[in-house]
Amino acid sequence: MLDGHLLLGWLSFTVIVCLVGLPGPTAAYFGLTGNEPLSVLPLNALPEEVSSRTHYKLCDRLKLEKKQRRMCRRDPGVAETLREAITLSALECQYQFRFERWNCTLEGRHRANILKRGFKETAFLYAISSAGLTHALAKACSAGRMERCTCDEAPHLENRKAWQWGGCGDNLKYANKFVKDFLGKRSNKDLRARVDMHNTNVGMKVIKAGVETTCKCHGVSGSCTVQTCWRQLMPFHEVGKQLKQRYEASVKVGSSTNEATGEGEISTGRSQPPQPLPGPNDHIPRTMDLLHIEDSPSFCRASKYSSGTAGRKCYKDKNCDAICCGRGHNTQSREVTRPCQCQVRWCCYVECKQCTQREEVYTCKG
Repeated sequence: MLDGHLLLGWLSFTVIVCLVGLPGPTAAYFGLTGNEPLSVLPLNALPEEVSSRTHYKLCDRLKLEKKQRRMCRRDPGVAETLREAITLSALECQYQFRFERWNCTLEGRHRANILKRGFKETAFLYAISSAGLTHALAKACSAGRMERCTCDEAPHLENRKAWQWGGCGDNLKYANKFVKDFLGKRSNKDLRARVDMHNTNVGMKVIKAGVETTCKCHGVSGSCTVQTCWRQLMPFHEVGKQLKQRYEASVKVGSSTNEATGEGEISTGRSQPPQPLPGPNDHIPRTMDLLHIEDSPSFCRASKYSSGTAGRKCYKDKNCDAICCGRGHNTQSREVTRPCQCQVRWCCYVECKQCTQREEVYTCKG
């Protein structure tokens, strides 16, 4: 495992990263910060042999810290849930940025370099990673895949009845506690570490704010003589959408000195340029905004942060001008065959015709 920044470590594309300490190589937690390709944890890579210690191997492949590995090993459901969280966060990031210059490319070199910096994109990665881990754990508890947790333990819900009626709430309380223990307390001696932790917490708070109460009635002839209620997390696509909005409105912060107290504090830079001079007593403002400390590159040309946009597919009336950075785009015409005029036949299959049509594909010039 590499020394240096400890990213809130988690998801292979994903996840929780919380950089701490002096600048340097990042820890290779779930591949999010290391050099491993995403294929290191393919979804279909199920263990060939089933045993009580099978999950140990997966925990070891995730390259965790000693405490994290211990937490992973003590519950057979944790390793698989971590892997699900990695995939969940990675796919959502790529979906939210599919029309952007930076499309959440997660090749080892690019993501590692981005995570060493304080860009808006770094802030999003921290937030979506922590949100994905929290969401996956809460769902795993309610699905019965974890040994140390079950349905939501809200005091106003009776878990026995919830199980009986299938109204098992997502256990956000356990998920939040696990994630905080899993990440541990990090040093807060520099601005970067506190900003990273803040963005991680934003991801968890968005999950918490989206909890909804769902109820189901039971009784003779549809009467509601008995009502079972449980708490449910909002779909992760909605979480990603909200975090993308916070990315768009991300606030640049710097360190400044309060003349009245002489203590360092975080300035948002909205009224004056931020002064990136971290001090030991800086305080992150209480906000649900994502925070960043330096401007992002353009991502137009190939660099250590991305492969650039040359050759990228774009949509003529939607994003070609922005994606192609003023270089223009190529147009290619091709024939495609797709199922069409589909009908459901008795019983029980769908019958479709094959329709051929010509379409134009647009790609950015180099």
